[in-house]
Amino acid sequence: MGLAFFPRGGSAHVARSLAAALPRHGWDVTLVTGSISLPGAPGDAGEFFAGLDVRPLDMTAALSAPDPMAADPPLHPSYEDRPGAPDRVFCALDDDAADNQVDAWARALASARAVEADVLHLHHLTPQHEAAALVAPHVPVVGHLHGTELLMLEAIEAGTHNWPYADAWAVRMRAWAERCAALIVLSPSQVERAEGLLGIDPDRCVLIPNGFDPATFDSRPVDRLAHWRRHLVEAPGGWAPGLPAGSVAYGEADLEAFADDAPVLLYVGRFTAVKRLPVLIEAYARARAGFSRRAPLVLLGGFPGEWEDEHPADTIARLGVPDVFLTGWHGHDRLPAFLNAADVVVLPSVREQFGQVLVEGMACGLPAIAVDAHGPADIVEHGRTGWLVEPDDVVGLANALVEAVNRPAERARRAAAARETARARWAWPALAARVADVYAAARAPHAPRRRLATRP
Repeated sequence: MGLAFFPRGGSAHVARSLAAALPRHGWDVTLVTGSISLPGAPGDAGEFFAGLDVRPLDMTAALSAPDPMAADPPLHPSYEDRPGAPDRVFCALDDDAADNQVDAWARALASARAVEADVLHLHHLTPQHEAAALVAPHVPVVGHLHGTELLMLEAIEAGTHNWPYADAWAVRMRAWAERCAALIVLSPSQVERAEGLLGIDPDRCVLIPNGFDPATFDSRPVDRLAHWRRHLVEAPGGWAPGLPAGSVAYGEADLEAFADDAPVLLYVGRFTAVKRLPVLIEAYARARAGFSRRAPLVLLGGFPGEWEDEHPADTIARLGVPDVFLTGWHGHDRLPAFLNAADVVVLPSVREQFGQVLVEGMACGLPAIAVDAHGPADIVEHGRTGWLVEPDDVVGLANALVEAVNRPAERARRAAAARETARARWAWPALAARVADVYAAARAPHAPRRRLATRP
């Protein structure tokens, strides 16, 4: 199983969950993945994938190189174009930089003896595909589209960025997709998009959504006030531009917002543009006037030092809105406690390819508020397991927040339905069995085998 990025996003959680669950279905997994090892910072693959057979490609030294993409090994690129970020967008890399990526991953796959594998499961469309074609050309490949690659391809088609090597990367990604024996996609909406953007036969797409560990994500009692005191006052993790983690701290007076079992609204995720955090904070500011009681909004996440557009701390200051709290980035193992200390999970993202946190929140008995588009539209059932609003609709989102806060009985009804639905549809044990079936089909003698040109 290959993952070119160091563990920080949803695909890393998917890879970890699958690698742990697949042995029960007859498949042993070796993970070949990127890794960043910095004191006190997340991103170390050995720690993140502890207990699994993991072979990290350590990219730490690349961070201090004059050009991280020219280092050996190089830092991975990104599907997002964030000015000044060391992981530059793929489409800014020329042929030499692309070859450097392929060479590094070819060595990593060869060291992990990929040529002896029965199947290569490669997450995202990255140079790992081209490296696999060089190192293990006869081993069938199962691709896994997590959606961010489709967003970049859509930006290429729209011409919204002045990327010098966009066309070359589009050619590469289509060739990598074509070589796959099967492509796992997360939601029905991705099938049509993959067909149009990658030029593939939609019959080669297999719909398997992301899931959750039912032993980890479930409803359980939490001392809510003590939880928020610990993470906002005693050991804060919030940060603002130019400041380290823990720089945004709160006092005992701020905890009054959480008193008397106040309903807590929780966002979980990165601080990227598609997440629309400024829209959420503006909607919350509008909704507060209609709340029947105080209901704090907690923002959990934001990879340290990484954000796009306006940082949430700046949005909060610009609007002067109280009761919005930054709690910082926390490991996935701590997420169930945060979810059980909250009442509603909110995801305003306009182009969310799946919506992993919605599933995890629902599994913990939280109704969801999300946008009626892409993955969340396939997860949240409006009126039954949560609320769906139109993209970038500040008024609609504010109205949903007011209803979720002011109608506790309705909130509880949708919460119960959300938990039941999540456990029936998105538990990893059943989903891993479906992935194992994809492997078996790819391994079969009649499965398609395609060779790949190493240059677009």
